[in-house]
Amino acid sequence: MLTREFEVLPAIDVLDGRVVRLSQGRRDAVTLEGGDPESLARRYATEGATRLHLVDLDGAFGGVPSFDLVGRVASVTGIPLQVGGGYRTTEAIEAALTNGADRVMVGTAALEPGFLEPAVARFGGALVVAIDVRDGRVAVDGWTRSSETTAVDLVRRCASLGVQRLLVTSTVRDGSLAGPDVALLEQIVPVGLPVVAAGGVASVDDLLMLRDLGCEGAIAGSALLAGRFTLAEALSAIRSAGG
Repeated sequence: MLTREFEVLPAIDVLDGRVVRLSQGRRDAVTLEGGDPESLARRYATEGATRLHLVDLDGAFGGVPSFDLVGRVASVTGIPLQVGGGYRTTEAIEAALTNGADRVMVGTAALEPGFLEPAVARFGGALVVAIDVRDGRVAVDGWTRSSETTAVDLVRRCASLGVQRLLVTSTVRDGSLAGPDVALLEQIVPVGLPVVAAGGVASVDDLLMLRDLGCEGAIAGSALLAGRFTLAEALSAIRSAGG
């Protein structure tokens, strides 16, 4: 039984100071542009966003996130902010939380020996493990290479260490508007951790399907920027369908 409203998190992906959408996370494949991040954050807030999903693409590719970006976006809306992109140390996570984030996503760092267990103990629910999946394996370093770890193995390890939330992204679906990777999520959701799904969402029906699959929430990025639906329309449909 669903115990909370399914959450739609609008994506604000920032590269060189501007909002963009990338095809499959490739830096040289910008498919949409959305202006400056603060303006887009304000727009989503007025449409009813309960949390924003801010990805620092420069940080993801370079490994050094911008805490100033976090602070600027957090300050213009006052709503919770989930951030990611280059967060590979506990010091960086702490800095993001200090600058206004309420959740910080870690991807590459989650595979580093000795990192995840103390990070979970220190940050609890503020830590989100981002599992970016390509051909069944976890992609790292800004999705520029695939590790030897399978997505399911990492999910099980997260469950054993007390991770409280996962962000699961199909890298080949990201920015594609081709629909979510249901087969991937059907392997991961039954493990029992709360899952926010990302990659491929193109319609309100996709969001409802992810809710019915058992996901806690979903990221909407390209679909919102491309005008496939508005955030207000999505939230209204989800509430009409019973959460």
